[in-house]
Amino acid sequence: MTREAVPTRSPSPLLDWRVRFGLLALIWGFSFLFIKVGTDGFAPFQVTFGRLLFGTAVLALALVVKRDRLPRGARTWGHLAVAAFLLNALPFSLFAYAELTIPSTLAGICNATTPLWGMVLSLVALSEDRPTRVRAAGLGIGFVGVLTVLGAWQGFSGLDVTGTALALLASFSYAVGWIYVRRTLSGTGASHLSLATAQVGTATLQLALVTPFFTTLPDSVELLPLLAVIALGALGTGYAMLLQYGVVAEVGPTTASMVTYFIPVIATAAGVAFLDEHLAWNTPVGAAVVLLGAALTQTRASRRTAPAPALSQPVASTPPAPAAAAAGNPAEPRLPSSTVT
Repeated sequence: MTREAVPTRSPSPLLDWRVRFGLLALIWGFSFLFIKVGTDGFAPFQVTFGRLLFGTAVLALALVVKRDRLPRGARTWGHLAVAAFLLNALPFSLFAYAELTIPSTLAGICNATTPLWGMVLSLVALSEDRPTRVRAAGLGIGFVGVLTVLGAWQGFSGLDVTGTALALLASFSYAVGWIYVRRTLSGTGASHLSLATAQVGTATLQLALVTPFFTTLPDSVELLPLLAVIALGALGTGYAMLLQYGVVAEVGPTTASMVTYFIPVIATAAGVAFLDEHLAWNTPVGAAVVLLGAALTQTRASRRTAPAPALSQPVASTPPAPAAAAAGNPAEPRLPSSTVT
């Protein structure tokens, strides 16, 4: 087995990478629960704005501590504005609206379809990505998994079609965003922290402009939804990105991207345990099939020459993510999607 190239390590961190990996999976997995609780007290756009605001605050603080600076150049900022919309403002808002009518467990599983969308789009937009039999089989398996989760054989009975479509569209947006980022923002010279802070900050401004036109201030602010939004932003968007950077730097992007496959499992467990969400047999079975298909779509054809880095898709969430960022996670370090949602 070929070993994954690991970047030069910085001084040993306080926590072992396995602990940080597990913490990252927990944070991104619980993000769907935080969204659900947040929408109990705030409008979806308000949840998204709060998430981005607190996420930006954490990243900006890290930028100051590391004495880094924001990227320069109008062209770079133009591309960042598009990335912010596709990877943050749009999918975060879609997931928030989706969870008004669907369980957080289903939203977490829909997020896991991002690698499937990513494969389809990469075949169209990235000439270096060639289909293989294994990857094509993974796409088919993943599609069967989605139909299993949705209960296609019973006519999607009891399923909120609009909410589910919004969650799937959010995952599709992550995939489009990562293709765009890969084609436009590689080689800018700015650090990943700098680009991520600029991206999330720009998304915050986008929501600040949109939110007043679609929402009004709540009559009262309940503590639990407020804490959920703060956790969603500070932990799920800000701190999770910083965790991901550290894990990628220490063990390499391919290993770090495996966090994607834990996110729907944790999201499902959290929804059932803390929100009393119903779990029919087809939900976990379909989710497992989706993850199997997603894993197969991330394989690359072996070469006799030195192997090229494997690509992985975002989560969201972070995810985040084969989600960084997560929703969901690039095998070559790029802007995290914070997703995982």
